[in-house]
Amino acid sequence: MNMAIATLPADDPRSIMADSPMRLRQIVAVTVCFLLNALDGFDVLAVTFAAPGIAKDWAVGPGAIGIIVSTGLVGMVIGSLTLGQLADRIGRRRQILLCLGIMTIGMFASAFAMGVVSLGLLRVLTGLGLGAMLAAINAMSAEFANRRRRDLAVSIMAAGYPVGGIIGGWGAAQLLRTHGWEAIFLFGGVATLAMVPLVLAFLPESIGWLATRGGPNALARINAILRRLGQPQAAQLIALEEPKASMRSLFADRYRVVTIALIVMYGLHMMTFYYALGWAPSLVVVLGFDPSRATIVSVFMNSGGAIGGLVLGLLSPRLGLRPLVIFGLAGAAVAVAAFGAVPPELVLLQGAAFVLGFLSNGSVVGLYALIANVYPTTLRATGTGAVIGFGRFGAAFGPFAAGQLLAAGAGRGTTSLLLALGSGIAALVLLASRIRPADEN
Repeated sequence: MNMAIATLPADDPRSIMADSPMRLRQIVAVTVCFLLNALDGFDVLAVTFAAPGIAKDWAVGPGAIGIIVSTGLVGMVIGSLTLGQLADRIGRRRQILLCLGIMTIGMFASAFAMGVVSLGLLRVLTGLGLGAMLAAINAMSAEFANRRRRDLAVSIMAAGYPVGGIIGGWGAAQLLRTHGWEAIFLFGGVATLAMVPLVLAFLPESIGWLATRGGPNALARINAILRRLGQPQAAQLIALEEPKASMRSLFADRYRVVTIALIVMYGLHMMTFYYALGWAPSLVVVLGFDPSRATIVSVFMNSGGAIGGLVLGLLSPRLGLRPLVIFGLAGAAVAVAAFGAVPPELVLLQGAAFVLGFLSNGSVVGLYALIANVYPTTLRATGTGAVIGFGRFGAAFGPFAAGQLLAAGAGRGTTSLLLALGSGIAALVLLASRIRPADEN
């Protein structure tokens, strides 16, 4: 039966979730997704926080640090492309628990790495879990929200990334005063493990996913979750004709152009974004500041990112998601170039980092919301994983390219100007693209 969600009967569970006011349990579920993404933010930036100490203890230069940062991102690419689509097959909740297990092992083991190669391999392992988990929580946060609040729910989830960076940056600054860089990974491992009971207690399986899977007990399972959420019971479950969860479906006629456009935009912006995230502390150390003060610059960047993501979520119903993302991408390009030109004064660097985070992470949030809106339930996690997976080749390339440029003698200003081009070109791609929500296709 070919029927859009907008035309499903009112007593179908997807209509109930889309049209009913959000209840406390749904808000709690989105909050858990926020916390999971905060873990993502901390884990991704753990190497960034630890980089100055690693460089000192192992006597390695910018090129080696760039390789270590990039290996974690390579792991995310592999995880997003291979494990990410499992969430459309085994369920969002199982996927999240699997990813937490992988991430916990990778974080704890990283604290005991003995060199660049072993730490790089462990960051690949951690990246596998990170890349796959983001695909699941992006879908989960969208599917626990009603239609009116979907962009805001995804924005709140995505804001967890910079908040994780803020908490992690502050915690790392304190740990680095009295402990070695290894303590940062141990802290991350404990925080990751602590999320398992929260997921088990407060994050049920997605009703949208259960509805697409069907089966003889599907309606009973869905109604049990609806009761937990405080929503009305569903009387029927309509079978929809939706594409199967596979990479091939993403590149079929209906979704090919939009998938390619999203991959290109995300990859180009991630090149710029991860250069800023990955190299900001080390660049500030080179300017003569101690590592703990340099880490605080990352806290300002992530503070701006958290606020930028929430502002985008609040403004998108009024101003439209697409124009806000175009503005954010163009502004991020200017902000990254400006960060490279700011005089070596701590207050100025902190202010520039805040603006950079506001615009660049606001754009990331907007891209996640676009992904959640473009793909139907059966493809949402697969689509998210594909865009993030292919796009994060850009994320891996950005820190690596910066390391090579800096090692070759390019200054902070030249490197920042060149890497800023990614976000600027991404803005042009979105300006030229036609992207519509799945219900309107």
